[in-house]
Order: sequence, then C-alpha cells, then structure tokens
Amino acid sequence: MKIGVVIRLAVLALLVAFILTPQSFAPLFAPLVREGTPPIYTQTTILSLTLSHLAIVGFATVLATLFAVGLAILVTRPFGEEFLPLSRAIANIGQTFPPVAVLALAVPMLGFGTGPTLVALFLYGLLPIFENALTGLTSLAPSVREASRGTGMTGWQRLSGVELPLALPVILAGIRLSAVISLSTATIGSTVAARTLGEVIIAGLVSGNTAFVLQGGLIVGALAVLIYDGFVGLEKFMARRMGGI
Repeated sequence: MKIGVVIRLAVLALLVAFILTPQSFAPLFAPLVREGTPPIYTQTTILSLTLSHLAIVGFATVLATLFAVGLAILVTRPFGEEFLPLSRAIANIGQTFPPVAVLALAVPMLGFGTGPTLVALFLYGLLPIFENALTGLTSLAPSVREASRGTGMTGWQRLSGVELPLALPVILAGIRLSAVISLSTATIGSTVAARTLGEVIIAGLVSGNTAFVLQGGLIVGALAVLIYDGFVGLEKFMARRMGGI
C-alpha cells in the first residue's frame, strides 16, 4: 500500500474518532488553554456541526453544478452561443463579490441562518464548474462529433451519450475545486447564525481559546483534503473508463 494512502486513511480514522468522541482528545488540547477553560468545544456537538457544515456545502455545490453545467450546455448549442458573454458574467458574479459581501446583502432579504450562506456558496461555486464544463464540452475532437452524427444520433442523444460522458472528468475537476472552496468558505456562515464549523472557530476567537480555533480549523482542513482526494480518484476512474488515459 502506498504511503500516501496510509496517511490519508490515518487522517480519516483520526477525523472520525475526533468527531465521534472529541472528549477522548482533551489531553492533547489541554496545554493550549488557560486553567479552568474547557479544551474541547461542547456548546454544540462536533458531530452535529460537521454534518450540518457538510450538508450546507453539499446542497450549495449540487445547486451550483446543476446551474453551471446547464448554462454551459446552453451556450455550447448553436441556438445559445450568443449568450456566452452573459453566461460568463453571471458565473463571475460570485468571484466579483466576496462571500462576506454576499452575506451582508442576503441577510436583509433572507434573514439570519442557512439561507444567506447557501446563496454565498452557490454564487462562489459557479465559476470553476461553469468554466470546466465549458472546456469539457468544447474540447471534444471533431471526429467524435462527426462519428456521433454519422450514426444518426439526435442532438439530445449526442449530448447525453457522447459529449457529457467524455467531458465528465473535466467537469468533476471543476466540481472538486468548487466543493473545496465552499467547504472553507462555509465557516463564515456562522457569522450569520448558520450551523457550521465556523461556530467553533468563532467561539475560540471570541474567548481566546486556541484549542477551539485549532479544532475547527483542523476538521475543515482534513475534510478538504479528503474530499479533494476523493474527487481526484473519481476523476481518474472516469478518465480511464472513458479512455482518457
């Protein structure tokens, strides 16, 4: 077994152990806190915050994927080519405004909670997925397109049976980038009362508890690495399946 796989399995095992039984790690964090201060965040369970964090990121990423891929499909069809500049402008909105600014604008309309965070993550995740989907759909070899037309496939059949499957590894790379960005960005959602791991980090910053800050940061970092590696493995699998390598 490769050393990289062993390290990642060890990270996964430690992450699961800490999320399920955080108090068993209290001796490790105790030196980082003042006497009488709890070394482990207990106001809300780490497990519930982690699941809520992943749910928000997952939902926002799914919405961004559906919208961005749909937009890429639209502008790569003959009837939608003229909308490409507008589509790029829409996809760039999230990158133009910082997530904090989006939260500030969304709170008056949606109130505090998960809603503003979902809006910010959705907008912030559009660009990498859209650009990768656009690249994947426009970089197919002309011979492949001609062969699919020659077999009598309809436009929908070519899209669903040839273009999207061949573009999938590239699209997945965009989703990977979007998911990892959203995973870290979601922590700021706790500033508007969204239930994310940012709650642990903010509690640590407010109380001067370094252990809390480290706990929240380590969980988010470990999740980002594992999700990134998971997508990379999926991309390689799909590339092999589609004859990409």
